[in-house]
Amino acid sequence: MGTTVFERFRPAESQIDAALRDTRHSTFWLDDVARPEHPPLRTDVRADLVVVGGGYAGLWTAVRAKERDPQRSVVLLEASRIGWAASGRNGGFCEASLTHGYENGMNRWPDEMEQLERLGLENLDGIEQTVQRYGMDVDWERTGQLAVATEPHQIEWMHGEEFLDQDAVRAEVHSPTYLAGNWDRRGCAMVHPAKLAVELARVATELGVQIYEHSRVTGLSGKGTQTVTVDGGGTVTADQVALATNVFPSLLARNRLMTVPVYDYVLMTEPLTTDQLGAIEWQNRQGLADSANQFHYYRLSADNRILFGGYDAIYHFGGKVRAAYEERPESHRRLASHFFTTFPQLEDVTFTHRWAGAIDSCSRFCAFYGVARGGRVAYATGFTGLGVGASRFAADVMLDKLAGVENERTQLEMVRTRPIPFPPEPAAAIGVNMVRRAMDRADHNEGKRNLLLKTLDAIGMGFDS
Repeated sequence: MGTTVFERFRPAESQIDAALRDTRHSTFWLDDVARPEHPPLRTDVRADLVVVGGGYAGLWTAVRAKERDPQRSVVLLEASRIGWAASGRNGGFCEASLTHGYENGMNRWPDEMEQLERLGLENLDGIEQTVQRYGMDVDWERTGQLAVATEPHQIEWMHGEEFLDQDAVRAEVHSPTYLAGNWDRRGCAMVHPAKLAVELARVATELGVQIYEHSRVTGLSGKGTQTVTVDGGGTVTADQVALATNVFPSLLARNRLMTVPVYDYVLMTEPLTTDQLGAIEWQNRQGLADSANQFHYYRLSADNRILFGGYDAIYHFGGKVRAAYEERPESHRRLASHFFTTFPQLEDVTFTHRWAGAIDSCSRFCAFYGVARGGRVAYATGFTGLGVGASRFAADVMLDKLAGVENERTQLEMVRTRPIPFPPEPAAAIGVNMVRRAMDRADHNEGKRNLLLKTLDAIGMGFDS
């Protein structure tokens, strides 16, 4: 087994200690935005559509529903606060891809890939137009994304819109780890995740959506008209329901084994000085991601902090979502170490925030869609870390399906098919951890995938960091 650049050029433990010494266990994005309070539901109400979940998928569904039909009454229920979970904790990469990258899509739906790429770009353009139309303050930057190779075997993977050799990629962002890169200039925007959630809620409210926070849904019943029961005594009776609960347990039994929660870890630096920014020459502010199975993603915030996340993808036995899983010192120390390997010229930078969040991972890496209860209940889930942009597309799919519409979106094989479910415990934990170890070995063996990974590839199952 070989070593990776992050092992060959590991910084001193004392440097990691110093950088993490004053770090707060708190999500920077959520600390950086004011979130208006919405009341809990404690009465019985009637609506044409009830949306369950106050993250991106739910908020986009509410907004798009009112844009399609301003007279439709829409209620949105959130168990905690708007955007508190994955939608307020992610890296803020708003990507055009609906398939978790080109290669994943080509492996699964090669005949549709050109169409899926076009629809993904149209969806991203639609998000940008929405931001502009409603004057949404979300730190939107259509900078694109730069994929980088940090090991020799990854160079051949750098195909796409704009190939950059070693000199060219280091001219864009100066890291001694970069050997080549590919810059997709159109397919990604940077956004402030929590601001996006708050602003979507503002727009939804201004369009007439009733939002209720601290209103955890405990039941969904009815053969015709649906009744949604809320912890605390309230109910919503609605003609249609859109489920956007993602990483949390589905209200539909058919989806209970379709996703697993995988924890992703993040660091945020202090704001960089002019000299520090000059040392890394990151002038075009692209999102960055390296190219191993266990990869890092990183970007600049509006005030020139660097968010640095990814690599570890941790699954806990039982598939539970728990706050205790968010504190994992070994993952944050590993990220700090890899940060200083990537940018040794930033040796004095410290981290102000550390956090984690659970990703709704499914075996095909991207969202799946469906309806239940005679077409009255729609769902979309399984975004596997790329939901910032794809959640708007998912909202349109859910609304199309509830309307019984046959169109380009609903006729896609990607939309009509479901992924392979995960096995129940203990097989799930055993399998997921075996795959993680196999991916780590591949990263240490010039990317060569073993029999286990090749078998899972062949049957359409996967796992990613």
